[in-house]
Amino acid sequence: MSSPDGGRPITATEAARRWDPWTPSVVAARLATCPAHWAVAGGWALDLFAGAISRAHDDIEITVPRTDFPEIAAAFPEYEWDVVGSGELWPYAVAASHPELHQTWLRDPFTGAFHLDVFREPHNGDTWICRRDPTITLPYAELIRTTTNGIPYLVPEVVLLFKAKANRPKDDADLRRVRPLLPEYRLARLHSWLTQLHPDHPWLTESCTPAVGPTTTE
Repeated sequence: MSSPDGGRPITATEAARRWDPWTPSVVAARLATCPAHWAVAGGWALDLFAGAISRAHDDIEITVPRTDFPEIAAAFPEYEWDVVGSGELWPYAVAASHPELHQTWLRDPFTGAFHLDVFREPHNGDTWICRRDPTITLPYAELIRTTTNGIPYLVPEVVLLFKAKANRPKDDADLRRVRPLLPEYRLARLHSWLTQLHPDHPWLTESCTPAVGPTTTE
């Protein structure tokens, strides 16, 4: 990837020190009137799906259609935004249009703390397009579910698809935890996508197997 000018390096150590993540309820309160198709992503999304917090989270991520990001930014007028990628940070105005940079961190301009990570995702109208394979799509009506108290989150098979690339111990733990809760059509969808993107992934032997015992109904 060719990086835009004007960035500065940021190490994982510095990022960890500066992250002070909000909770999904705090984010949802700030975005209560935002019309964009936004949703909690990552590990927090799986917690919202499962109905319980599984572990501490180092950050909080939400996803939004790329062209709708200004509606998210408008809900946080007192904060600033940095685009992040490949170990560098850029001011949003400098790198917002770069097609391969999608992570956008909300920053407190006084303390320098990061509170929220926004993924600006490709889409076609009301249809989400996977940035790792544009043949993988879902209408936003299927991509996003909502908790009983009104917090939108990504469906678990999409979260797990993105987690599969890193395949860290915490991602394996996330799969084991939510797999018994997934109905077979979600498992089948995840299996299909993993086969397409990561044909040798170790999850393929596990993710497509029907859950043992009762599953949730939707």
